[in-house]
Amino acid sequence: MKENMLTDRERDAQLAIARQVKGLRQGRRWSLDELASRSGVSKGMLVQIEGARTNPSIGTLCRVAESFGVSIGRLLEAEPEPVVKIVGADEPAVLWRGPGGGTGRLLRGVNDPAFVEIWDWRMAPGEAHDSGDHTPGTREIIHVRLGSLQVEVDGNHYEVQTRETIDFVADRPHRYRNGGTVETVLTMVVVMPQGEHDRRA
Repeated sequence: MKENMLTDRERDAQLAIARQVKGLRQGRRWSLDELASRSGVSKGMLVQIEGARTNPSIGTLCRVAESFGVSIGRLLEAEPEPVVKIVGADEPAVLWRGPGGGTGRLLRGVNDPAFVEIWDWRMAPGEAHDSGDHTPGTREIIHVRLGSLQVEVDGNHYEVQTRETIDFVADRPHRYRNGGTVETVLTMVVVMPQGEHDRRA
């Protein structure tokens, strides 16, 4: 997505990600090369992220967050966590855009007492999203609210219909696709184990 096409929310998210990534990296006294090695994200991309000069993909954000041992939600935080937080309907930034107008929004991500993310996805007919492997032990729970969803895990295909829920281990490559003729609307919950993840291991 080109920078001049970003909404104010998306630009705010881009700036928050830049601050958080740089702060988390420097807090650990890691060089950009160290973070690149741990996350599997190129040094050039990390420079772009810390300079708020790119809108990184969800896959890239996952890898960076996992290397720090935090959720993607932590990378989007602009302020310290409050005791109670209400997220407005228009507050979550779009972190994924499909070619047919679909969107993926992180509604909320928490780090304490466990790493949990709640996403709202809308996929137009024919749209798909490929996801790499997450931290070992990560689980995804997807509830289809409208339409249907094709999920591929380890080369196995599953068809999830309206009002059905799929739960799977997401520490392996997986894929989502709307193979139907109407929009697919789903809620996704991602639960991750705590601790930093070094992809070199």
